[in-house]
Amino acid sequence: MESKNIPFASKSHAATRTSEDSARERGDLLSQGAKAIVYKVEDQFFLFVFSAESRMDTKKIKQYFKSQGKRVKKTRFATEEELLEMTSLVPGAVPPFGQPILDFKLYVDPSLTQNKIIAFNAGSLTQSISMRLEDYLKISQAEIFHFTKAE
Repeated sequence: MESKNIPFASKSHAATRTSEDSARERGDLLSQGAKAIVYKVEDQFFLFVFSAESRMDTKKIKQYFKSQGKRVKKTRFATEEELLEMTSLVPGAVPPFGQPILDFKLYVDPSLTQNKIIAFNAGSLTQSISMRLEDYLKISQAEIFHFTKAE
């Protein structure tokens, strides 16, 4: 982000494993948190990012991939071991960026776009970044579709 002259704020805090703990440590609203989940569709892993106050709806992900003409029978979350092997990161530390930072195609749910600022753990359970949503969407080049549950 520094190389692209994108302003952001970095904050060190106590180790957090959940979105709720991260928001509390940062002093942010839970809705501003960007939750990043590595999820496998058939034989390929993807990165799905959404507001931390939302929940992923795997049926919507299947429907979306089917609408794109893809075969979708098997889906599942990456295991902790797979995540560590693919990213060198533990759950809760995955930043909301796909290629070229993490080697995954990136999808963002509109739930994330309800705030002007997003915050996320940045490759560590003790380091967070906050930035303007507009800047995040510009540099992430994510594909946006609705894959969270209606609360």
